[in-house]
Amino acid sequence: MFDANDIHMMQNALALAWQGRFSTSPNPRVGCVIAHGSQIVGQGFHVRVGEPHAEVHALRQAGAMAQGATAYVTLEPCSHYGRTPPCAKALIESGVSRVVAAMTDPNPLVAGKGLAMLEAAGIRTQSGLLEQEARELNRGFLSRIERGRPFVRLKCAASLDSKTALSDGQSQWITGEEARADVQILRAESCAVITGVGTVRADNPQLNVRRFPTLRQPARVILDSRLQTPLDSKLIQDSGSPTLIATLSNNETLLQKYTNHTHVQILRPSENNGRIDLHHLLALLAGQGYGEVMVEAGATLAGAFLEADLVDEIVLYQAPKILGNQARSLFDLKENEQVLHHASRWKIISSEIIGSDMKMVLKI
Repeated sequence: MFDANDIHMMQNALALAWQGRFSTSPNPRVGCVIAHGSQIVGQGFHVRVGEPHAEVHALRQAGAMAQGATAYVTLEPCSHYGRTPPCAKALIESGVSRVVAAMTDPNPLVAGKGLAMLEAAGIRTQSGLLEQEARELNRGFLSRIERGRPFVRLKCAASLDSKTALSDGQSQWITGEEARADVQILRAESCAVITGVGTVRADNPQLNVRRFPTLRQPARVILDSRLQTPLDSKLIQDSGSPTLIATLSNNETLLQKYTNHTHVQILRPSENNGRIDLHHLLALLAGQGYGEVMVEAGATLAGAFLEADLVDEIVLYQAPKILGNQARSLFDLKENEQVLHHASRWKIISSEIIGSDMKMVLKI
């Protein structure tokens, strides 16, 4: 069905799409290669919302050379008018003779309609080439569309004895400079970073990308049931990206003090045993277009996400330090003796040394 050249071209398209990982949300990451056999005549990727899609960039580069060529696209071309015209229409007008998509688009606005439009115009279409790789590339977008919640990455940093801070709360710094720089990349990839009010009060974090320029800063989401976030905290004072406060409080006078800052938004998730319902919170975030979120929080909130079975990936940075018994633990969870007698649900996907620390990525 697909030959070695098809695979090579789609790999190129996926590599192009990956270049948009810091900026395309809420749109999917898409790359496109236009080729005659092994000769590439045009290529491009989607950069950000409102700007041309990958196919348009590739077609502009190809020009008249698109006639009779094959277009390799990491996601089914769109068929509807949104902020930009449909890419399927642009491909038809270019004269390409074949379109290969890594996967169909689950978005109800597309969902097979793009390929159908191409076929109706006499263009040969195929789908499913390197589909798993394409799904991994757009795991946040797909999670939002298919599950109604974002893909959740839990970032943790701990000592060799799985401690995250001293007993008095001091935690700067467990890991080294190189590991902290790597976290900046994870933030840049995320649509939003979630934390708890306890972390805000203890550390006053910025939760933004500072090590390199980026077209889009992640939103910051604070879980604050009783509205205890200090008004002078960096997340309230820094207007560089949205700050969303999820709360159960109905104190309108106090709420107004936060919303006086135009970048601050109040979220109203439902209550679950006196706490914010994490399932509903994630549904609210998905409804606003947040597809991939990262949790950077203390043991209580991190444990709550794990206990609710809402974590899709764990990124653990482990430092070769020992903090001792009185230090704070990585997760606040109930003892579970069953895990001793069964295979772990979590699988180590990768591990590497970053500076003097170990980085592990785990998935279910």
